[in-house]
Parts: sequence; C-alpha cells; structure tokens
Amino acid sequence: MKYHQIINKGREESAHRQWSAGVKCNSYFSFFTLSLFTLIMMACSISYKLNGASIDYTQTKTIQIDPFPIRSAYVWAPMQAIFNNRLTDIFAQQTKLRQVKKGGDLVLAGEIVGFDQYNKGVGSDGYSAQVQLKMTVNVRFTNNKNHTEDFERQFSATADYDASQQLVAVQEELVTQMTKDITDQIFNAAVANW
Repeated sequence: MKYHQIINKGREESAHRQWSAGVKCNSYFSFFTLSLFTLIMMACSISYKLNGASIDYTQTKTIQIDPFPIRSAYVWAPMQAIFNNRLTDIFAQQTKLRQVKKGGDLVLAGEIVGFDQYNKGVGSDGYSAQVQLKMTVNVRFTNNKNHTEDFERQFSATADYDASQQLVAVQEELVTQMTKDITDQIFNAAVANW
C-alpha cells in the first residue's frame, strides 16, 4: 500500500469512529429526552375542558333560558332577538344540557337594562370624534341542584365607532359584538366556575 492510501484509510476509519460515537451519543440523548418527557407526562395530570364548562352531567341535565326583554330607555328592536339567540346558542353548542321551557336544573332569566351611547373623544374642532355604545344586561341565575351558586348580577360590554358614521350603519355589527362578549361572560359566570 502506498503512503497516501494508508493516510486516507486512516482518515476513513477515524471518520467512521467519530460518526459511530455521534450516532451513539445522539441515540442516548434521544432516549434520555424521551424518557424524561414520558416521566413528566406521567407525573403531571392536567385536566381541562375545551369549552370551559364545569358541569356535573350526572346531576345537572337541563337548562331553562327565559327570553330577556328590553327594559332600557333606548330601544333597538332586533337587539332582543340577537341576544336571546346567542345566549341559547352558546349553551347548546358548549354544553350537553337539554334546553327546556320550564323546570330546568339551571335557570337563566333577566332583561336588557341598558343600551346607551356616550361621546368618548373630542376632536380638535370641538366635536365628538369617537362614540361608545354600551349594552348592559341584568341576569338572575338559579342552580336548582346547588343554590350556593345562584346569583343576580349585571354584565356589560362596550363598542366604539367613529362619530362620522351614523349609528344605524354600524348598530347591528356593534350589538352582535357586544352580545357575544356579554353571553361569554354569562356562560363563564354560570357554568365555567373559573
């Protein structure tokens, strides 16, 4: 064998040894990482529900959602239907509770008590630049399986719009947005028990 063949053969063997050691090291590292991950997952128990509801369905099976009438000074008629539909939908979509007209294990009742607009910001010309719309709903919640969870409370949400726009042009969008916010608050207060 010639000298340069011996050198090249030595380099190849050295490179092979280094590669083998690297593979062995990587496989030990992978095994160690996987073992550690498995151990952590077995030691930690995380329990949660994607919708946030914490309902004992063995005891609580039904919900009664009474229509929420409008009792505010300013009235926009479609607001009542938008609110009532969203409230029944959130409980239908995020719980297994059966909705009933009377005698529910859970009962939601109340009224829309506020629908007001306020000038929020004044521009350099002295006129209102932003208007804030506020919706307030009074809710009476009764848990006929556990009366310690009963409450009566008001929930509010606000939405802003540019004063250069007419309220009638943005009202439906803003009411839908505030309704979603309020019904989420009601859902969390009634059944999420955060």
